[in-house]
Amino acid sequence: MTRSLIRALLAATALFAAVPVQAQAPAATATQAAAPAPYVAYAQSRIMIRDVQLIDGTGAAARPGMSVLMENGRIVRVAPAAELTEVGDATVIDGRGKTLMPGLVLMHEHMFYPTGRANYTEMVYSFPRLYLAGGVTSLRTAGTMAPYADLNLRDEIAAGRIPGPDIDVTAPYLNGPGLPILKVNALGDVADAERMVTYWADEGATSYKVYMQITRAELARIVELAHARDQRVTGHLCSVTYREAAEAGIDNLEHGFYAASDFVAGKQPDVCPTGGAVQASLMALDPDGPEAAALIRFLVDHDVTLTSTLTIFETTTPGRPMAPEAARDLLIPQIRAQYEAGWARVQTSTNPAAPGFLQRMMRMERNFANAGGRLVAGTDPTGYGGVIPGWSSKRQLQLMVEAGFPIEAAVRIATLDGARFLGREADIGSIEAGKRADLVLVDGDPVADAAALDRMPLVFKAGVGYDTAAIFASLQSSVGLN
Repeated sequence: MTRSLIRALLAATALFAAVPVQAQAPAATATQAAAPAPYVAYAQSRIMIRDVQLIDGTGAAARPGMSVLMENGRIVRVAPAAELTEVGDATVIDGRGKTLMPGLVLMHEHMFYPTGRANYTEMVYSFPRLYLAGGVTSLRTAGTMAPYADLNLRDEIAAGRIPGPDIDVTAPYLNGPGLPILKVNALGDVADAERMVTYWADEGATSYKVYMQITRAELARIVELAHARDQRVTGHLCSVTYREAAEAGIDNLEHGFYAASDFVAGKQPDVCPTGGAVQASLMALDPDGPEAAALIRFLVDHDVTLTSTLTIFETTTPGRPMAPEAARDLLIPQIRAQYEAGWARVQTSTNPAAPGFLQRMMRMERNFANAGGRLVAGTDPTGYGGVIPGWSSKRQLQLMVEAGFPIEAAVRIATLDGARFLGREADIGSIEAGKRADLVLVDGDPVADAAALDRMPLVFKAGVGYDTAAIFASLQSSVGLN
């Protein structure tokens, strides 16, 4: 069945669903359900944010007293407030006491959430809206459990019928046997890998993710096929080492150095080490020593990008805070209870490596960036829960600041560097004249205190300003259901 036929059937279903049946209230039509109007605070053609502190996404130091003028969804001028005074009929937003940043471009996101017993449920309604409320205006889904949902969601957002970030859709996971998740297909050989990539490329996927039980031969063929279409491959690895993946031409590796099996003694080719051997080997590694430096240099020389996902590591680290109550309020009661019980178990962990592992991963990511490596950012809303869109994007930036990155560098990693990886830096990723007006307004100064990032009242995508409080209010007790 083609996607056009599927859309036609869905449209017909929506029409029937709008007809009252017995005592049921009539369901909303597709147009009503998708309308973003309830969340829109600003939709004027000309808007200026005046006298604001600017973190422009390039890594440059924050500049106070700046004004940004947008028109018809594009940024037309960025200048000191004293110079940008004649704005005609533009709507003016007072930026005093606030900070303006680019919309985030995050690279390890999902439209599904863990709902227990190795099941991951698609949040096709709540997640695009929550990502937007967290300042995310573009993202890559680094793996999917429901590929057609992601593809159709991408198209509906692009058409303006659903509010949410631009989506770069990654095909279903490319993995061999051994993963206890029933929604993930297991590849049998290289021919299987070729069929999967070809099929999903033809269906509209634009990125590919290899997973923990992939083989070197399968990976090499996947990279070859993707690159022939000018598309990218990323990976959460284990059976294949980082060095082997770089040699095969992989573009991106997920989770910083967390999944690097390069240092496991006696590592067998194409076999994922068991029993916590990867974590143990990384804990035994000197992050500033010659072995770590050699791998970092190899990755940099092979132009391999790493994705920082410190948010997911925090959920498995004793002594770290629970997700904010406002984030937990977004979960349905059963999922909230499941997450809170999981967090409590982590606090009693007897793994001696657990408390120091997060800091070690932070250090290695900083060393990679300092060596000239390209780092991008993501949040990965998986695990046992707690990485909740709308809040996780802010937390990722805060953790990068904790890792030693200046806030301006953390913002660049989460904006312009992500846009560069996607090949979209001419249009998004920084606050510069001519680019799309994707902007995040923060109430406060995250340069002085990264906690200010939690206060994000307005997010603009293509010049339309969304009231984030309205989005959050509409989605209480929804994550885990829809």
